[in-house]
Amino acid sequence: MSTLVITIISLCAIGVVSAVILYFVAQKFKVEEDPRIDIVEGLLPGANCGGCGYPGCRGLAEAAVKSETMEGILCPVGGAETMNKVAAALGREVKAQAPKIAVVRCNGTCENRPRTSQYDGARSCAIEHSLYVGDTACGFGCLGCGDCVAACPFDAIHMDSTTLLPVVDDDKCVACGACVKACPRNIIELRNKGPKDRRVFVSCVNKDKGGVARKACKAACIGCGKCAKECPFDAITVENNLAYIDYSKCRLCRKCVGVCPTGAIHEVNFPPRKTETEAEKNQQTTIKPTNSCATPGQTATDPVGKAPVSASPQVESIEAQKTPETDSKN
Repeated sequence: MSTLVITIISLCAIGVVSAVILYFVAQKFKVEEDPRIDIVEGLLPGANCGGCGYPGCRGLAEAAVKSETMEGILCPVGGAETMNKVAAALGREVKAQAPKIAVVRCNGTCENRPRTSQYDGARSCAIEHSLYVGDTACGFGCLGCGDCVAACPFDAIHMDSTTLLPVVDDDKCVACGACVKACPRNIIELRNKGPKDRRVFVSCVNKDKGGVARKACKAACIGCGKCAKECPFDAITVENNLAYIDYSKCRLCRKCVGVCPTGAIHEVNFPPRKTETEAEKNQQTTIKPTNSCATPGQTATDPVGKAPVSASPQVESIEAQKTPETDSKN
C-alpha cells in the first residue's frame, strides 16, 4: 500500500475519532436554552435598536424570561402593547410605564447664539466637541453637525435649516435613546410625554454663571432660581447655575414659564394663552432665516449638507431702501 493511501486513511480516521469525541463533549456540557426566549423574541418588533438597554431584541427576551417581575424591562419601540403581550406569554403582570420622547435641551438658535468662528473640519459633533468649544461662545450647546440625525433608526429627528438645531418628530420618535447616546454634549434627554403629549422643560444645559451664560446665548438659563421659587410642587431644582424640572413632580401648571426672564423654559403642545408674558413671546417668536449663523463674509449652510441659508428678506429690503438715499446725497 502506498504512502499516500496510508496518509489519507490515517487522516480520515483521526477526523472521525475527533468528531465523535467532540459530539460527546458537546452533549455533556451543552446548556439548555429556555424555549420561551424564542417566543418572546418573536413578539418583539425586531428593530434591535438597543433602546431597551440590552444588546438587541434577543437580549431583552432573555432578560424578560429570567426576570420574575419584569420591572425596568421595556421595549420603547413596541411600547405598552408589546410588553403586555410579552407578559401574557410569560404568565406575568407588567406595570404600565409612561411613554417617553426625546427633547432637545438647547435653544441656541442663530439669533440667540451668534457664531464667533468657522469650523472647517469633518462634520461630526463628536469630532468637533473633542477639538474645541464650538463655533459659538457657548461650550455647552448644540454643535449642529447632525450626529443625532444619523444615529436615529426611525428618521424621527432632523436638523432645522433655519435654527441649525435638531427637531424631534413626535409621531415618529419611539424614545429608543439612540440620539441621546450620539450627542457628545448630552443636550438630548428622554422625558415623559405627559398627558396630551404636553411637557415643560428647561431648554438649556449651560452651567456657567448667569452673566457668562447670558452673554453666550440670549436664551440661556442664568440660574436665577425664580422658577424654583414660583413652582408650587417643588419640581424644580437649581444646581450648578442650571435649573432642572423633575417631570415626575411637574403638574404642568406652567407658572415657571411665566417668570423665566430669558425664555429658557419651554412648553410644548399647550393651547395658546390669553395673555402672554414677554418671555413667552420671545420664546414663541418665529425666527426668520438670516446669515447670523455664518462668520463675517461667509454664508450659513445647513449642518447636514443642505442648501445654504439666504439672508433675511427684511435685510434685503432695508438695503434697497438705503441705496436711493445714498445716491441722492452723492
